[in-house]
Amino acid sequence: MSGQALSPLRGRGMEYAESREYAIGDDARHIDWRLTARSGRPHTKLFQAERERLTLLVADTAPSMYFGTRVRFKSVQAARAGAIATWAALRDGDRIAALRGSTREAPIPPAAGPRGALRVLDALVRWYAAPPADDAGLGVALDHAARLLRPGSRLVVLADPASIAAIPAHRWPAFALHHDTTVLLLVDPLERDPPKAALPFFAAGEAAHRVELDLASPAQRQRWRTEFVAPLDAALQALPARGVRVQIVSTDAPSDAWLGAWGRPQASVA
Repeated sequence: MSGQALSPLRGRGMEYAESREYAIGDDARHIDWRLTARSGRPHTKLFQAERERLTLLVADTAPSMYFGTRVRFKSVQAARAGAIATWAALRDGDRIAALRGSTREAPIPPAAGPRGALRVLDALVRWYAAPPADDAGLGVALDHAARLLRPGSRLVVLADPASIAAIPAHRWPAFALHHDTTVLLLVDPLERDPPKAALPFFAAGEAAHRVELDLASPAQRQRWRTEFVAPLDAALQALPARGVRVQIVSTDAPSDAWLGAWGRPQASVA
């Protein structure tokens, strides 16, 4: 199997890795004639074998994702951003997989080519069409991811800032050390900058009811900031310090606005 990523293994590839002394059984066609002439001993060239890298999408399906006031819901934006990541991974020749926090639904297994991409896209549509009844949280999803990932994989997490806040900070360096890790934070403009006015909200579910918040009140605005702005600010500060690439994806922004971070070097792990 060949792909766009270099394997740590030396083998039959196109990328020159190093030369060493010739051993019985080496391919005579790969003799390094220049080094052989300089050293007086036969040497052979080794090449970097290629492999298919794994790109894994982790989808946060917390209830807070199914909300939005501008252009689209956060869940819809997550599905769109995930679809763009899927096509970018396909372009790079990666195998693609996806999972969510569930103890009942198995991950979408890694697969290459359009077939693998379409499986992931189908899962994103299902997961983000409505809140799954069996959501077990982002922590469970990351547990599944840790078992599926291999060194050199690419990890893309689509999550609400509140879900990121619930993950212990010490978990991220392990992902960043061994994988190219990107977290896309799904936010709505109302969460970041609510108007100073009384706003009515409707809480759906079995106990559906109407709630009115007076966001002109300093006390209410402080509670709002603690609930929505503080987790976002904490994630933007903590994740890069632990080697994780992080991008805000607002519901009113183009779904590919984050793509400039794809492949950008990560911060050093603290």
